[in-house]
Amino acid sequence: MTARVVVADDQSVVREGIVMLLGLLPGIEVVGAAKDGEEAVALVAELAPDVVLMDLRMPRCDGVEATRRIRDLYPSTQVVVLTTYADDDSIFPALRAGARGYLTKDAGGDEIVRAVQDVMSGQAGLSPSVQRLLVERVTGAPTPAAAAAELPDGLTAREAETLVLIAEGLSNQEISRSLQISTATVKTHINNLFAKTGVRDRAQAVRYAYQQGLARPPGTSLT
Repeated sequence: MTARVVVADDQSVVREGIVMLLGLLPGIEVVGAAKDGEEAVALVAELAPDVVLMDLRMPRCDGVEATRRIRDLYPSTQVVVLTTYADDDSIFPALRAGARGYLTKDAGGDEIVRAVQDVMSGQAGLSPSVQRLLVERVTGAPTPAAAAAELPDGLTAREAETLVLIAEGLSNQEISRSLQISTATVKTHINNLFAKTGVRDRAQAVRYAYQQGLARPPGTSLT
């Protein structure tokens, strides 16, 4: 079953890049693109897509308000947030507004396809990092990656997750299964985090994770 998708993002380069990526993915047909929330709501009224991939921070009408309007007026259209931000102030308002999925923009194509398929089948399309944040919010027990107030060296949340799993001794295949992403996407995250942190191999990456407080050596406690 092909999902008819509208993309909403105020940055034209990002919006066009997402549309181009989606055009290469199986089971997805992009039927429209919006530069803000107002336009997204109008396109949903006109095109009745299955899913809107919604950025959050946009002019005129932000992604949370646009999501609320779409879910109120056109409940057959699902919303998956696709944004840079993965924090409480972004995630929970979007979910309360009716978003059924939440991904960050470093998500791979396979993650986007899975999230779209999940929300169309009535499930939640949440990235593993968002799932962990939700669990932490309920249990009050942050993971090592979430314990750092700010990620060092420009690491994204997904790159930090990958780094933590490297420090736990997982192989690329095991990281792939843990994060529910392809091994190719794992390799991309590893290459990115190596470049950002200046490490040359997995041993240096593990040491870096310990030094930055993103992970802890076995037998020690995270402070």
